Amino acid sequence: MESRRDSGKRLRPWMAVIGAMAIVLAACNGGESVAPSAASAAASVPVADLEPIPLRVGAILPQTGALSSIIDALEEPLRMGADEINEVSADLVTVDFADSGTDPTIASQNIDQYLTGDHDVILGPAASGVANAVWDKVNTAGMVMCSGTSTGALFSSPDFNPNHVRTAPSDEIQGPLLGNLIVEDGHSNVAVLWQSTDYGQGFGEAVRDTVEEAGATVALAEGYDPAQTSFSDLAQDIVASGADAMVMITYAEGGQILLDLESAGFDGQVYVADGFVDTVTPDDVGGDPAILEGIRGTYPSVAPEDGEPTFGDRFADFAPDAPTVFSAHMYDCLAIVTLAAQVAQSSDPGEYVDEIIGVTRDGEKCSLIADCLEMVWAGTDIDYDGASGPLDFTENGEPGVGTYDVFTFNAEGDNVNEEQISGNIGG
Repeated sequence: MESRRDSGKRLRPWMAVIGAMAIVLAACNGGESVAPSAASAAASVPVADLEPIPLRVGAILPQTGALSSIIDALEEPLRMGADEINEVSADLVTVDFADSGTDPTIASQNIDQYLTGDHDVILGPAASGVANAVWDKVNTAGMVMCSGTSTGALFSSPDFNPNHVRTAPSDEIQGPLLGNLIVEDGHSNVAVLWQSTDYGQGFGEAVRDTVEEAGATVALAEGYDPAQTSFSDLAQDIVASGADAMVMITYAEGGQILLDLESAGFDGQVYVADGFVDTVTPDDVGGDPAILEGIRGTYPSVAPEDGEPTFGDRFADFAPDAPTVFSAHMYDCLAIVTLAAQVAQSSDPGEYVDEIIGVTRDGEKCSLIADCLEMVWAGTDIDYDGASGPLDFTENGEPGVGTYDVFTFNAEGDNVNEEQISGNIGG
C-alpha cells in the first residue's frame, strides 16, 4: 500500500503544474490574481514554491490511569487543532489516538502501532516517567516525539536530542519559582517531599536547592515510593522536624499524604504543583474540601498573558466541559510539528526534525496556525508564538521560558489563580 509520504511525493509534480497554471491565468487577466474555487485542487496551494505536506499524527495520552481525569484537556485541543489546520488545507493533518495510561507497559505496547505503521510524529505521552520509558524505542525508530505535558527536568539534557521536543516548560524553571514563592511567603523552615520518579525527583531537588540558596532551612528533604498506601511515618517525621511549611511533588497519592499530615497534627503551610492539581479532588481527601483550603502552589499557566489571546475562547467553544490544564501546550505541539514539516517540505521525521526549533524563534512573529501556514508556504521564516506563549526553543528542543499560575485552594476545594509568574531555563 502506498504510504502518505510516498503519495505526497507523487503529487508534487502535479501540484507544481497547478501552481504554474494559476500564474498563467493571472497573467492573462492583466496581472490580477484569480481566486481559485474552494472545490479546486489548487485551493490550498499557496502562491510560492512550497506546497502542503500531509502529516499523520499518533497521539498517545492517558485515557486510563492516574492522569485520565485530564484526558479531554489533552486530546480535545488536538482535535480542534486538526480541524483548524484542515480548514486551511484539506486533509493536511490526521490524528489517531491511543492510551498511554500512566504505565510504561501500556504505553510501550500501544506506541508500537505508531512506530511500525504510517505515522510521522508522536504526541505524548503525558507523564515524564512514561515518556522516558518509551524514549529508547522511539529514538531507535527515528521518530519524533513531542510532549505538551512532560515537565520532568531530565528532558532538559541534550541526551534526548533531537527527536524529543516539548512545549511544556521544564521543571528546571518551575522548581526554582515554587521554591522562591515559599520563601517570599515568609517561611524559613521548609520540608520538601517528592515522589521518586522522573517527574518528582528533579522537581523536588530544584525546590530544595532554591529554598537553601534563598537562606531558608530545609528541615527535611526526601523522596518516597508513590505506590505506598500510607504515609503516616513520613508525616510524623515532618511534624517532628518543626517545619513551618512543606511542599510535595505528587500525583494522586498527595491526597493520602494530606490525610496523614492532618492525623499527625501538621499545622504549617502546604505547597503543591501541577501533578497534584491534575489528580487530587475533595473525594481523595475523604470528601472534605476544607482539607484543601489554603494550599498554595504553581502550575504551567492555562491562559498565559503572553499566549495567543483567542485560544481560551476557541477551546471553550470547541470543548465546553473539558479541563484546560496543558491544553494550550498540547495544541502547540501539533502546531510546531505541522509547521516544521511544511518548512522542510517533508513528512519524514529525519528531515523535518531539524526545522522544529527554527519555527519557534528568530523569524517573523505569527500566532494563529492559519496565518503561520500561509506565511511558511509563502517562503517566510516564522517565529511561532502560540497558545502557551512564546516558545523560543533552546537547543534541547524545549521552551526557554515558562509562565506559571500561582494559585490557592478555596473552601470549596477549587484552586483559584492569583497571579502569573515566569522564569527562564538556567535562571
